[in-house]
Amino acid sequence: MELWDELENMERNPVSSGSLNSVGYDPETQVLEIEFQSGEVYQYTGVPREVYAELMHSDSHGRFFLENIRDVYPYIRITS
Repeated sequence: MELWDELENMERNPVSSGSLNSVGYDPETQVLEIEFQSGEVYQYTGVPREVYAELMHSDSHGRFFLENIRDVYPYIRITS
């Protein structure tokens, strides 16, 4: 079983953002899961707990994502 399968049912918390709908994080595997307003869900690997905390406390979740996560961490789309 792959990591992606194990985290298939990750709990996400809603966020107030024009581009992100909800965010989940697994500290053991350092996987960040983001559901976008489009309904697509992506998992980003190797994301430190501090980056997740900064994302959740950011004034702009979408901007923080674009500047600090999007092109920094490997990802896989798990839904379309």
